[in-house]
Amino acid sequence: MNGLSFSFCGASLVALPSGAVHWPTENVLIVSDLHLGKVERMARRGGAMLPPYEVAETLDRLLADIDRTDPKVVICLGDSFDDLAAARATGAVVADRLAPAMAGRRWIWIEGNHDPGPVDIGGAHLAELMLGPLTFRHIAEGSEPGEVSGHYHPKARVILRGRAITRRCLLIDGQRLILPAYGTYTGGLYCHQPELADLMAPDATAILLGKQPVALPMPR
Repeated sequence: MNGLSFSFCGASLVALPSGAVHWPTENVLIVSDLHLGKVERMARRGGAMLPPYEVAETLDRLLADIDRTDPKVVICLGDSFDDLAAARATGAVVADRLAPAMAGRRWIWIEGNHDPGPVDIGGAHLAELMLGPLTFRHIAEGSEPGEVSGHYHPKARVILRGRAITRRCLLIDGQRLILPAYGTYTGGLYCHQPELADLMAPDATAILLGKQPVALPMPR
């Protein structure tokens, strides 16, 4: 498994190529912003017609990470569904796919701005969760160290071997860790944009995703 180990507020974590984070000592797998049902929501609202495979692709990726890490706890950091109507439209398929993986595990759905209410798939539905030195919520808001969140879908543009590339990334400073969007068709916000540049400390690190994640100073 080509992950990148890093330390955050006393927790030894591993950034996986998929955008998930593994916490081996606690046997926890963390993902954010699956946005399941985005294609259904866009079609319902008269938007672009995209290939209807994003739910299967996202769940395939998630189940592969679960198979690799065999976590006791899975934490989904909100916006797991693109909206509550998408949750109702795709919930049966998602429940069927996830049922074997959820059996025998603690599964936490953190509420996001797209999915502010419980969905009928099992697991626990929480506004936030404290576990050891870390606090898990959807949107970064606290000043306490150890906050783990998502929401912003961070990505970075860097120059590599003379050409510009764009990669999804994790952002880390002394107080907060922001995960990238995990789902297919989720897009992203460049980390040099004010919403992220102003949020993260000047010495923040970005972990760029790829076959082998790479850490570098957060591009600004």
